[in-house]
Amino acid sequence: MALDSNLLGPEPTRLPERPDAQAALAGGTDPAEVVRAHPDFSEAWAALAERALRDGDPVTGYAFARTGYHRGLDQLRRAGWKGHGPIPWAHRPNQGFLRALAALARAAEQIGEVDEQRRCAQFLADSDPEAVTATGLGSA
Repeated sequence: MALDSNLLGPEPTRLPERPDAQAALAGGTDPAEVVRAHPDFSEAWAALAERALRDGDPVTGYAFARTGYHRGLDQLRRAGWKGHGPIPWAHRPNQGFLRALAALARAAEQIGEVDEQRRCAQFLADSDPEAVTATGLGSA
């Protein structure tokens, strides 16, 4: 066993940088346009979900959040994630997936899908407790 191996569990998973997509979204491009150009970019899907939830449309928010969540799962697996282990909020590219997961929990709660809400909230906490605080899910 290597001296630098993690004895407590899997190493944190860090998604790759997406500078073009991140810059477009940060620059004010509508998230729908960002999704058209980068359909696998979870952060844009999360932004669409959050907007739908703010606008009082939990069904649309749920659909956008679920898409961002699944796109993020695909990328996590490609990055070596095995279905468990830390997904640090502090690593900027992970935030889109974690925001989509938080939005999915909120939308599930609003449409009465309690088991899904609990599963997503627990997944977020297991990924990184900081993400719960950063997304405000713990105060919802």
